[in-house]
Amino acid sequence: MSSLISARLFALISPLILSGCSSIMTHAGPSEGYYSGSKNSIKMIQDEETGWVVRPLLAIDLPFSVVMDTLLIPLDYAQSGTDKQVESPKKRIEELDKKEKNKNQL
Repeated sequence: MSSLISARLFALISPLILSGCSSIMTHAGPSEGYYSGSKNSIKMIQDEETGWVVRPLLAIDLPFSVVMDTLLIPLDYAQSGTDKQVESPKKRIEELDKKEKNKNQL
């Protein structure tokens, strides 16, 4: 009987754990503001270069990302005052690339 309850509990909880992928991925790096996972999913759905296989998966994931982003609002608020350039190597490299392009244009 307890294994049946465990299986049902796992079946109910696993979609919540496995969903909200965009939200979890955007929160793994530096802070990108509020509802970053949801914004990322919408941007990827609208992007013409996103594959036809990925778009339905993003559409399925979007409501779960909204829920996860809502639960992570306190974390986003706590990180809202931090300097994104300091914590993200990607952002620092993008900034260096912009400066290099500006030098070459002059």
